[in-house]
Amino acid sequence: MRRALSFPSLTAGAITLVIGCHLALAATNVGQPAPPLTAPELDGSRFDLGALRGKVVVVNFWATWCGPCREEMPALDAFYRQHRGEGLDVIGVSTDRPRDHDDVVKIMHAFAYPAAMLRDAKVNGFGAPEALPVTFVIDRAGIVRAKFRPDQMAVTQKNLDDAVLPLLAHKTAD
Repeated sequence: MRRALSFPSLTAGAITLVIGCHLALAATNVGQPAPPLTAPELDGSRFDLGALRGKVVVVNFWATWCGPCREEMPALDAFYRQHRGEGLDVIGVSTDRPRDHDDVVKIMHAFAYPAAMLRDAKVNGFGAPEALPVTFVIDRAGIVRAKFRPDQMAVTQKNLDDAVLPLLAHKTAD
């Protein structure tokens, strides 16, 4: 026997969904504080965006099946290798399904920056990405300063230089 849903319960569910999605997307706007993100990295280390205040952080959402994601990973890696000693952290957050974990690990072996699985995140204030790839640049004070998407501004060496180098040069007095 199927039970019909009432209008109030459907309305309440729709409002909750809309508000939840709006908050997740609103939290990732340029100029706003970065939302929290805590996840175990593939190597077992713990990534906690909030604990990285004082560093510039690049958060890249990607997937193994996403061609544009895979194309920008070498630029992210080269930038990370060049600037990690200057207060830069990078995390690749894979949106792949848990059954693709081994593929994610295999791909990430080629890169120096750490990665995590989105489904394993203990706290994810970013919500589900609206598109892939999407990359956020967060300054030393925890403010989102840039957002990269291939249809707007792709992750390239030049775009990373333009967005991240000024933030690395600006040291905060904590």
